[in-house]
Amino acid sequence: MSEKLSHIGEDGGARMVDVGGKDESERMARARARLRVSASTARAIEEGSGPKGEVAAVARIAGIQAAKRTAELIPMAHPLPLTFVDVTVSTDTANGMVEVVSEARTRDRTGVEMEALTACSVAALTVYDMVKAIERGVSIEEIVLIEKLGGKSGHWLRDEDGPGE
Repeated sequence: MSEKLSHIGEDGGARMVDVGGKDESERMARARARLRVSASTARAIEEGSGPKGEVAAVARIAGIQAAKRTAELIPMAHPLPLTFVDVTVSTDTANGMVEVVSEARTRDRTGVEMEALTACSVAALTVYDMVKAIERGVSIEEIVLIEKLGGKSGHWLRDEDGPGE
């Protein structure tokens, strides 16, 4: 791991990283968000019977839209031509868990980790918004990068027992 933060300039100020000298390559990132809900809320999500409609479908679309707008939301993120974005929402009714998984891809000079994480974040917030009428105690417990591929660092996969390689 590098000791130097790439978004800090020589003067100590924030800066956008210059990726102009990097080679373009296929880039992919996957992220995950987990929300804790009651069993009845998980069942409503699973059945598509929430008071605001089909939670998973709306969260999926919100996540995809968010990935496409990442550079507008994260100040030092580069605008990227995304070639693919997907968001899935699954429920574990017995354990009161909702899991959102996103994947983003591009062919460019910088990675798509922020796009995948933004997709998961906004999709998780959308789940919260869609079910808050039936449960205010929903908690977003985790938003993490689970895999990235491409660029100088190659392939990285989260070790479920720790932060990764």
